[in-house]
Amino acid sequence: MPKVLISDKLSPAAVEIFRRRGIEVDVKPGLSPAELRAIIEPYDGLAVRSATKVTRELMEAAPNLRVVGRAGIGVDNVDVTSATNRGVVVMNTPHGNAITTAEHAIAMMFALARQLPEASASTKAGKWEKNRFMGVELFGKTLGLIGCGNIGSIVADRAVGLKMKVIAFDPFLSERRALELGVEKVELADLLERADFISLHAPLTEQTRDILSRENLERMKKGARVINCARGGLVDEAALADAIRSGHLAGAALDVFETEPAKESPLFGLENVVCTPHLGAATAEAQENVALQVADQMADYLLTGAVSNAINMPSVTAEEAPRLKPYMELARLLGGMAGQLTAVQAQESDNAIRAIRVEYEGAVADLNRRPLTAAALAGVLGPLLGSVNMVNAPVVARERGIEVAETVLERSGEYQTLVRLSVATGRFERSVSGTLVAGDKPRLVEVKGIAVEADFAPHMLYVTNQDKPGFIGRFGMTLADAGINIATFHLGRSAPGGDAICLVGLDGPMPEPVLSAVRHLPLVVQAVPLTF
Repeated sequence: MPKVLISDKLSPAAVEIFRRRGIEVDVKPGLSPAELRAIIEPYDGLAVRSATKVTRELMEAAPNLRVVGRAGIGVDNVDVTSATNRGVVVMNTPHGNAITTAEHAIAMMFALARQLPEASASTKAGKWEKNRFMGVELFGKTLGLIGCGNIGSIVADRAVGLKMKVIAFDPFLSERRALELGVEKVELADLLERADFISLHAPLTEQTRDILSRENLERMKKGARVINCARGGLVDEAALADAIRSGHLAGAALDVFETEPAKESPLFGLENVVCTPHLGAATAEAQENVALQVADQMADYLLTGAVSNAINMPSVTAEEAPRLKPYMELARLLGGMAGQLTAVQAQESDNAIRAIRVEYEGAVADLNRRPLTAAALAGVLGPLLGSVNMVNAPVVARERGIEVAETVLERSGEYQTLVRLSVATGRFERSVSGTLVAGDKPRLVEVKGIAVEADFAPHMLYVTNQDKPGFIGRFGMTLADAGINIATFHLGRSAPGGDAICLVGLDGPMPEPVLSAVRHLPLVVQAVPLTF
């Protein structure tokens, strides 16, 4: 039974989802980093909001951890790089609080435009300063969106309904999507010069940190206003305060700060500045939605392998997972075989892997192939590098400069479905191919261009030899004399008298003395024990 730890406050309904689906769950919010590290070891999953910091040190103390689920969109509190390197899936819930956060941004824009917080405080103090609070209309104004993804697009929709002109800077926004939303796609410099209001809806990355820097704030239209309900760190807060004091900007509304909880800020105490304590997702509906969503996503992954809204690996829907599972196993086994055969010669510098190519033919070509390729990469790299799985395999390959190619062949060949994996080093290229039989059973059908039909077994011996009389007898006698039982025996050859392959399924691991004896037999070129 998988075990999940909830270390931040989540809806009780999320706990019920885990338990109803047969997952053991513990709820322990408010733990210190040291306390969390002390108890994390047995857990397969960790569900968090924003309070828990999922650091490299925490993951090093969690050898069984398979998934981190963030109830919310931002993963600033999760070390995604360390998680990926350790093969831990990181999921978020990008849609659960999108409407709530977008509505908060619109509310902040209204509050800023009409000075509502100051007007409310003044009126409650017994004053009637009607002439002091002169606001501006949103109608006809230009709203500039920095980021136009899930939340930004909702803000755009609401702003268009308010009859605002909406422009957006987002490198990932297509012209077609911009047209659908009724927004104009622009460059950042153009947005800064034209927008009356700028609302930020971008993640915090090295590229977006201080995107509203002192220089960019100075380039903004005089009298413009800034709204940030996305992430602290997107705006230089000190520079923003200076721009408001100088009169260059008319005001700002912030729900997020570079340091949270924000006990002090250069913006505090300034008029025309609206501040809220990270309330973007603070509605009953959003809290419930993200909790239920993260629980379902984590349970799907732990129980079926389905992956939704993952930051660091391809998505696999709950409907796809059962269908993809045997193909992923086939890809893993083919990769494992190629990786183990390559590892034998990998100690030589010119035998380092340079390229991995995966070809899909027949029925498999119509499936979601990204997780299959990730499984194949994990199979290849695991024997060479140790702790590699589907999550970190693409990253590991990229870091080592290994070229990865995926090819789809729509033609139908001898098999209804076929996966071919090729590994190229500085000295050779080796390929292995496989198919599924009886619907879901992986079978090897080709090695180095030689046809050989064999089912995979936990322990196997791969032998290449010269195709000449006497080999099979001597080989069988060597194993028999050592008391090694042969479970399956498969042969293949390139041509009569040419290169041949012998693939043997064994009941257990091949003892080193017996392996050495096989390698010294006449006609044997190579003998490699395989483990799957």
